[in-house]
Amino acid sequence: MQEAQQKITTLTDALSGVIQGNRDSIEVLIIAMLSNGSVLMQDVPGVGKTTLAKAVAKAIDVEFHRVQFTPDLLPADILGSSIYNPNEGTFRFRPGPVFCHVLLADEINRASPRTQSALLEAMSEMHATIEGVQHDLPSPFLVLATQNPVEFHGTYPLPEAQLDRFLVQLELGYPDADTEVKILHAQALEHPIERLAPVLSKDEVIAYQAMVRNVRVDESISRYIVNIIQETRDESRLKLGVSPRGSLMLFRASQAAAFVAGRDFVLPDDVQRLAPHVLAHRLIMTPKAKYSGASADEMVAEILQRVKVPS
Repeated sequence: MQEAQQKITTLTDALSGVIQGNRDSIEVLIIAMLSNGSVLMQDVPGVGKTTLAKAVAKAIDVEFHRVQFTPDLLPADILGSSIYNPNEGTFRFRPGPVFCHVLLADEINRASPRTQSALLEAMSEMHATIEGVQHDLPSPFLVLATQNPVEFHGTYPLPEAQLDRFLVQLELGYPDADTEVKILHAQALEHPIERLAPVLSKDEVIAYQAMVRNVRVDESISRYIVNIIQETRDESRLKLGVSPRGSLMLFRASQAAAFVAGRDFVLPDDVQRLAPHVLAHRLIMTPKAKYSGASADEMVAEILQRVKVPS
């Protein structure tokens, strides 16, 4: 556990050297990776979402693929298809970009719902069914999807069923003035990602994912998680609360947060830290709440205040 924590701290430091001023977001991304979950990064262009995805793949020394989602993108462009070989008179399966360890789905909301749904099976079950044949995906497998929250022309909002597949949602945001000055000087000669060396191997990541599953969660903590989820379902300002999948993902993320902190048991602090990232994008507000200016993040904060913390 101590060795794992040291290596994860080294990984966090390495990624923080590439994407400066976002250490907390980087830690949450690592927690999502160790939970075997997917990440939705919703932010304006140019804040480092694509660079962060590349840096993660380089730091754990795995295969990285990037897919630019556009309205004309087809499911076969992501999953792959069979190609006819005229010399042999046979079809040969050509894997699509989804067959990698880290997949960046860039501007996922620009593709049609049909194409967006091509990722659902991969994100949930770690395999893809193509032309009736099931193909296992490499392990570890991490989907990092981005979407622009400002530009809505030509976009297709992600349906609730797909949002529910993402373990966490992250926002990098603009850096403060001092951090932006550091960024300018850090990239004066070359980008810091060029100097990034592998920190973990994929086998270590797989081993850590297995160790996360063994982090102890007391029944009082499990009850605390369920009580938080129940509050989202009883909230009158919400049209849709959090599903059982959401409660399981909060459970897994809390285990990973404890593991990253060097503990083999979960504390209420782990749940409280991850709840905004895991739950906010799953909450569907009523029109009245939406137009009154309420936000999902504020509702999660209110719910955390209301639910009694186990002692």
